[in-house]
Amino acid sequence: MYWLFLLLALAALVIAFKTSSGVLLVVCLLASLGFFLAWVLGLVAARIGSQSRDEGMMLDPAELRRLREQAEARKLAAASSQPASSEPQQQR
Repeated sequence: MYWLFLLLALAALVIAFKTSSGVLLVVCLLASLGFFLAWVLGLVAARIGSQSRDEGMMLDPAELRRLREQAEARKLAAASSQPASSEPQQQR
């Protein structure tokens, strides 16, 4: 949709260059500027929208808490499965 604004801006510029009326020239140049700004804003909005995260993939607080509890349980299980009598080796 925003590409349509670029086409309208170019059409307004063509009309502005071909007209002999001063009032129509000013109106077409202002319209061209407005359509060009609308095109730039649409382009930026589309770029930002394409890079945003999907809200469906975001975790809710309960799911995040559950994942943290699972990670903590894995750490405790890994720490308890290692022998407690092993001492760190000294480097020479």
